[in-house]
Amino acid sequence: MNATPVHVIGGGLAGSEAAWQVAQAGVPVILHEMRGVRGTDAHKTDGLAELVCSNSFRSDDAELNAVGLLHAEMRLAGSLIMACGDAHQVPAGSALAVDRDGFSQAVTAKIAAHPMITVVREEVAGLPPEDWDQAIIATGPLTAPSLAEAIAAETGQDALAFFDAIAPIVHTDTIDMDIAWHQSRYDKVGPGGTGKDYINCPMNEAQYNAFIDALLAGDKTEFKQWEGTPYFDGCLPIEVMAERGRETLRHGPMKPMGLTNAHRPDEKPYAVVQLRQDNALGTLYNMVGFQTKLRYGAQADIFRMIPGLQNAEFARLGGIHRNTYINSPVLLGPDLTLKSRPGLRFAGQITGCEGYVESAAIGLLAGRFAAAERRGHTPDLPPQTTAFGALLGHITGGHLIADDEPGKRSFQPMNINFGLFPPLPDGAVRKPEGHQGRFRGKDKAMAKKRAVTARAIADARAWLGLEAPIAAE
Repeated sequence: MNATPVHVIGGGLAGSEAAWQVAQAGVPVILHEMRGVRGTDAHKTDGLAELVCSNSFRSDDAELNAVGLLHAEMRLAGSLIMACGDAHQVPAGSALAVDRDGFSQAVTAKIAAHPMITVVREEVAGLPPEDWDQAIIATGPLTAPSLAEAIAAETGQDALAFFDAIAPIVHTDTIDMDIAWHQSRYDKVGPGGTGKDYINCPMNEAQYNAFIDALLAGDKTEFKQWEGTPYFDGCLPIEVMAERGRETLRHGPMKPMGLTNAHRPDEKPYAVVQLRQDNALGTLYNMVGFQTKLRYGAQADIFRMIPGLQNAEFARLGGIHRNTYINSPVLLGPDLTLKSRPGLRFAGQITGCEGYVESAAIGLLAGRFAAAERRGHTPDLPPQTTAFGALLGHITGGHLIADDEPGKRSFQPMNINFGLFPPLPDGAVRKPEGHQGRFRGKDKAMAKKRAVTARAIADARAWLGLEAPIAAE
C-alpha cells in the first residue's frame, strides 16, 4: 500500500465526505481547512461541515424523489454526511432536516477521531504543489480569492459566479401560536416527523399585498461591482421572486395548498409562510424559502408584518454571499480530474452542483476515485442510471453548445432531479399483475419514478459490490 497521503482542501460537506471516503479505503489523508485561521463571509464557526443556509437535506423519499434516492445511495456507500445527518435529524415533514450545530460537531468529531485523517488548519493560497500528486479541491462556493485566481490561471477559463441568499432564523417562543399553527403540508409524515412539523403563519389577501409592497420597497444590499451575476433559481431571494410578479410568492414558498388554519378551519388562507425546526431542542425555526438580500434594519420590520411573527425575535437575520463554480464540462474529465493536471480533482459546489446532499455526493465520488488511484486502480465510475452517475454526468458532460456563442455550454448549477437520468426502456413501467389498462396522469408519473428509483438502487448496489437485497416472501 502506498502511504503517500491524499490531500483534501476544504472542510465543508464535500471535503469532509471526500476525506472520510479516502480514509475508509485505508489510504491516509490530510484535510486542509482555513477556518480557524481565516473566516468567510457566511460561516460562523470553525466546525467542519457547517451548514450556512438551510438546515434541510430536502426530501428523504427514496422512491418518488431524486434527492431522496441520492440519500439512499449515499447511505449504501457509507456516507459520513448521511450518517451524521440521520443521527441529528429534527422533525421536518417528509424532509430530512438536521440540528445544524449537532450535525457539524458530529462530523468534526468523526473526522478528528479517524486514525487515517490528519486535519491541518491553514489556508492553501494557490493550487496544490506538484508533489501533492493526489489532491481534491473542495473549497465550495466561498473559495478564497487567491485560490480562485490560481484556478483561473491554470484553466484559462473564467469562473462563473452567482449569489446564494440565507434565510432568517426565529426564536420559537416569540412566534404567536394563537395565530400560527403546527402542520406539515397535506399532513405528510416524514423521518422523525409527526405530520405537524412546520409552523404556519396565514395571510389574507390584503396582508399579502401589503407584504409584497414592503418587500419591493425595502432597502436591499446591492453589489454594483458584480452586476449581471445571475442567481440560482432554486435559491432566489424572496424580494427577487416578488419582483417577478405579485403572485409569484403565492405559487412558491408562500403557497397555501395542503394547509388548514387550525384556528379558523373554515377560512382558507390567501398565502402561508412556513417555518421549519432548525435545532434539536426546537427553540429555533427557520423561514422556509425566505432567503433575502434585504438590509438587516428592513428585514426585521418587514418580516414582523407576517401574522404570528409580529413580535418575532431573530437568532440570525438573512444574508447574502458570493458563490463560485467552474465550467466543469469543459475542464473536468469523467472522474472529476482536471484535464490539464492529472491527479487534481474538484468536488462539491465549486463543480457546479447545487445543494448540501449533492455537494457531499460529489465529495464522496471524488474521495473514492482518489483512493482507487492511490491504490493503483482505475476509478470505477457509477452507472448513469444511478443518482451518483446522473449527477456526475450533469457535471462532467452532456451539455449543449450554444449556437450563438461557440464554445459556451448550457452548463448551470443544478440539484439532482429525474431529468438527469437516462430514459427507461420501453415496457419498463407496468401495472401489477391482474390490473387492466394503462397508467394515466399522476399514476403514470409515480410509476415511472418508482421504476427509475428501483433501477437506480439495484445498479448502485451492484456498483458498490453489495449483495442484492433478499426478495420478500
